[in-house]
Amino acid sequence: MKSAQKTPRRPREPRAPRGPRALRTAGGLSVRLDPRALVVVVLLVVAALAASVVLIGTGDFPISSGDVVRTLFGQGDAGQEFIVNELRLPRVLVGLLVGASLGLGGALFQAVSRNPLGSPDVLGLGQGATAGALVMIVLFSGSAAEVTVGALIGGLVTGTLIYLLAWKQGVHGYRLVLVGIGVCAVATAVNGYLLTKADFVDAARAVVWMTGTLDGRDWQQVWPLLALACVLVPLVLAHARGLRMMEMGDDVSHALGVRVERVRLVLMVAAVLLTAAATAAAGPVSFVALTAPQLARRLTRSPGPNLVASLCMGAALLVVADWASQRLFGDGQLPVGVVTGVLGGVYLLWLLVTERKAGRI
Repeated sequence: MKSAQKTPRRPREPRAPRGPRALRTAGGLSVRLDPRALVVVVLLVVAALAASVVLIGTGDFPISSGDVVRTLFGQGDAGQEFIVNELRLPRVLVGLLVGASLGLGGALFQAVSRNPLGSPDVLGLGQGATAGALVMIVLFSGSAAEVTVGALIGGLVTGTLIYLLAWKQGVHGYRLVLVGIGVCAVATAVNGYLLTKADFVDAARAVVWMTGTLDGRDWQQVWPLLALACVLVPLVLAHARGLRMMEMGDDVSHALGVRVERVRLVLMVAAVLLTAAATAAAGPVSFVALTAPQLARRLTRSPGPNLVASLCMGAALLVVADWASQRLFGDGQLPVGVVTGVLGGVYLLWLLVTERKAGRI
């Protein structure tokens, strides 16, 4: 009998990798695309928009989500258009822009410092912006516009001071965090001193502002935030490739042609401006800048700064927190900074325990 001969198997074709892909255009430009990160970003945008519609319909005069959408497209009655477009929509837009600015600013600081604790909350930028606002409130009884300018100046001065004190042949992660913690302590002491010098009315106004709130926000806060975001977000994304390479170390980045200190300086200035503008618009809303980048990274499971995902996560977090502050505590409404502070504090404790178990702190 003849032995049966086995036909040789054809080699399997290699499968395309499931990781990030590079899309190239006819002009030679390439865009790195991670399918999972793209899905996460789309879902976060949908969640932020859905929460915004629900939040616009929340209040003493409730409006259904369908009526809110129709009113936004110009098909509501006069009463609904006034409530939606003039009273509630500006507050929601400020919340989205503040959350997005804090999420992006936190992602930048954590990437530059290479430390999950390197956020504006820990580095003292929020406290520095608060000091600038308190100077205008307590010493000059400034208007809302003057308080906004004071917060911006305070944030910029604090960011510049941190950068100069942390500079030693470059700015490195742990030195930046340690200097930021020290500057934060000094700024907190200055804020306490300013409150002791304020009269009762100014002190009450300052305490409400320091908590972080979206109450009373209108179109005057929307336009400056939107204009700043339109300038800084493209600038940050244009330097995203250099920022990703910097995670491999300064020497490797230099060898790959990245101007490390220039990229670091540009991104830190952008992060300081984003944080200061958000603080000027809504007060020092705590822990959004710390938690948003970390939650985005866990959802995308992608290394790197995850800038777009952090931006969308920050916007969604703040809008949901604002809805919770209005609906989950009975008749009384809490400032949104109280809700983010509670959630962020719990997350910070969990992060510290996790980092300690991993031996990183």
